[in-house]
Amino acid sequence: MFGTGIGYTITASASAAAILKSNCFHWHGHETDCTQNTSAYIVAFGVVQVIFSQLPNFHELWWLSVIAAVMSFSYATIAVGLALGQTIAGKTTMYGTQVGVDVADTTQKIWLTFQALGNIAFAYSYTIILIEIQDTLRSPPAENKTMRTASILGVATTTSFYMMCGCLGYSAFGNAAPGNILTGFYEPYWLVDFANVCIVLHLVGGFQVFLQPLFAAVEAAVASRWPCSTPVEGAVAARWWPEGSSARRRLNVFRLVWRTSYVAVITLLAILMPFFNSILGILGSIAFWPLTVFFPVEMYIRQRQIPRFSTKGAALQGLSFVCFLVTVAACAASVQGVLDSLKTYVPFKTRS
Repeated sequence: MFGTGIGYTITASASAAAILKSNCFHWHGHETDCTQNTSAYIVAFGVVQVIFSQLPNFHELWWLSVIAAVMSFSYATIAVGLALGQTIAGKTTMYGTQVGVDVADTTQKIWLTFQALGNIAFAYSYTIILIEIQDTLRSPPAENKTMRTASILGVATTTSFYMMCGCLGYSAFGNAAPGNILTGFYEPYWLVDFANVCIVLHLVGGFQVFLQPLFAAVEAAVASRWPCSTPVEGAVAARWWPEGSSARRRLNVFRLVWRTSYVAVITLLAILMPFFNSILGILGSIAFWPLTVFFPVEMYIRQRQIPRFSTKGAALQGLSFVCFLVTVAACAASVQGVLDSLKTYVPFKTRS
């Protein structure tokens, strides 16, 4: 969850910078130097998250989740449309990276291939909060039935969009395909701007969805450890809304300090390591095997009491092992990508 916060911050800042970049190209021409310093956008995103982080719990984020979902559909549809249009224009080539042309040697190409697996694995990051989402569902119907339907529809929809964005994105840009597909389009500038705004709004909500369960866990542990500590509930109290309002809240001093500090650390690390593809590769690989494969496979085997050495049990264990190898390879390649980037990196001066 901590890593996802860093990834979302980097992504949001890149999209925010892309808005000004596309406007600059539109009004001043593509020969103009329109590169943007992303550090300022990372800080701005962090400030917004500090404010939203003061929402008491996961249950009060439903409206933010709805906005995030609508934004996600919007920018994904726009990205697919723009990529399809550029593909039809036929201005790119698709032959894969060539040793000696696009990359220095075969080793670098292998590293990039494994790093790409980590980027794909990041698509499964929703598994981090799957149980927390199910915990917020009302019954009847039973939570597991609702969650099964939601998972099938959700995975089918996102897989379709991811495949279209990935395939059409590569067919549109070839080897020059950017990590964030929308940062590669500049016209029509108003549509590209709208899509990037959608990304930023989506990530504002998504950031909170991933962090609120962690906030709740830490605060529950603190309350359990020091049950009589009044400062946790705010002996120093303040009214955010008028007396009698249904939206009235008491200022929680511990929550304010802890959550603000947490977001500040995420923001600082995002500034220090703004390497889009490599960071997403690390995050995707770390979360992929343990939470997306191993955990549900082991739960299924034990729940159904499947013998370990039966055909079905061996197949499930084999799947888990292969995915483990993917995780190790993707993580190693992504770390290598970060180390390479650090050789030429100047802190607080990252431009895109």
